[in-house]
Amino acid sequence: MQAATAGKIALAAAAFGLAGVLVFASLRDKGDAPPVPAMNASAGVTLESLEAAAKAAPQDPEAWMALGMAYFDADDYPRAVSALEHAANLAPDRARIWSVLGEARARGSERDPMPPAAVEAFRKALAIDPKDPPSRYFLAAKRDLDGDHKGAIDDWFALLADTPPGAPWETDLRRTIQQVGKLHGIDVAPRLASVKQPAPPAMPPAGASAPAMAGLGGPTADEVREAARLSPSQQNEMAQGMVARLEERLKADPKDVARWVMLMRSRMTLGEPARASAALKAAVAANPGAKAELEGQAKALGVPF
Repeated sequence: MQAATAGKIALAAAAFGLAGVLVFASLRDKGDAPPVPAMNASAGVTLESLEAAAKAAPQDPEAWMALGMAYFDADDYPRAVSALEHAANLAPDRARIWSVLGEARARGSERDPMPPAAVEAFRKALAIDPKDPPSRYFLAAKRDLDGDHKGAIDDWFALLADTPPGAPWETDLRRTIQQVGKLHGIDVAPRLASVKQPAPPAMPPAGASAPAMAGLGGPTADEVREAARLSPSQQNEMAQGMVARLEERLKADPKDVARWVMLMRSRMTLGEPARASAALKAAVAANPGAKAELEGQAKALGVPF
């Protein structure tokens, strides 16, 4: 029972939001296209329009990945799984698709917190990219569920050592290590205090091209080129729409510090430092006790304040 409880803590704390975070990076305008308006229903960009686009391009993995991520962001995991499975069948060598599919399968499971199908997807992702952050995180959670608590914590520390300060999942990863360690009487404080992390990547200035963020589990150059197969308006509309939905979630739950960090990173990735700064101010106003943490994260992201 205790193992299951710890495993559920690990899964509940996985506010990686990597599906959304990675798409912000991979779909960002590359500097050679004009800006477009944010995605919203009045502009005609909806889940229905993404569904239509995917059905019109049944052999395009990017279109199905986009649809699957939109379903994921809407917490519609059964449909996310279906769309992402289609994308995986079309592009089986894409680690990103497999890891998001694994997370969708895990989050959509009503009984088993880590169903075999999710484990299979995460393992396929790691076979392609051994550094894939979400797959590493969730497979460590699987070890914890299986009773290997020390092994799970070791795996999470290995992931933390590859996580630049300010990465969207850093806070939740540290919290998971602390909670699972406390539950099983494993002293993790010295290791958390001394863990060495890589330097955060420099964020591009507004309007500049976004570098591949491999250290954050972001897109490689090849993946950026593949994302470029979508029209510039499709790329930006989708990214802006996901950011808008993230903002709506924060209106409903402004105490979610991790999502505020995610919003700041997303705004910086989209070349919107002023809006990132506004997000920081709103985050601090809603969470005054986390002011130092939020400002530290903002500094690492290059948010002006």
